[in-house]
Amino acid sequence: MTVFAQQLQDIECLAFKVSPAPQLITSHRAILDCNEAFLQLFGYQRDELLNQLTLLIYPSQADYHAIGKRSLDWLHNSPSDSYSDERFMQHKNGEVFWAKSHGYTLTPDDPFKLMVWHFERLNRTHHGTGDLTPREREIAMLIVNGLKSKEIAKQLEISHRTVEVHRARLMKKMQAKNIVELVSKIIFVS
Repeated sequence: MTVFAQQLQDIECLAFKVSPAPQLITSHRAILDCNEAFLQLFGYQRDELLNQLTLLIYPSQADYHAIGKRSLDWLHNSPSDSYSDERFMQHKNGEVFWAKSHGYTLTPDDPFKLMVWHFERLNRTHHGTGDLTPREREIAMLIVNGLKSKEIAKQLEISHRTVEVHRARLMKKMQAKNIVELVSKIIFVS
């Protein structure tokens, strides 16, 4: 390898490590490497993540499996080598947040063999997929994070009765009988 080629490789490695875009490299959904922005987004140290399944950054096993199946099916059936979606992800401290993800496979015949992912934390008021209003999506995220109606009201600077109305609408839309079922459905549907 020439000196120039080595310098170029070093620059490419540095660009990945310090890129402001949170990035992850996986093999069969196990973490091979990630950059500093990814570590900051999810709150982990590199040694806590390397060789671990990406399950660590999902709010539930059901979500991990459902998104894995959906993305793999897409990659097998799409002319593109990339996959994108919006979903809930989980910080090390337990906080669940809405994120946009983009994945690109380097091995189209076996998509999960080697992939590069980019994650972006989305604003609470983002108009994601589904039929929830921006306010319902905002309240849903706070419910998923364990906040009660009065805590949500205080954080959003609205009446707790307004929060209860939105929560009732969420329960009706999601066909949930109680708050535990609602949280489960919010995470799974996303």
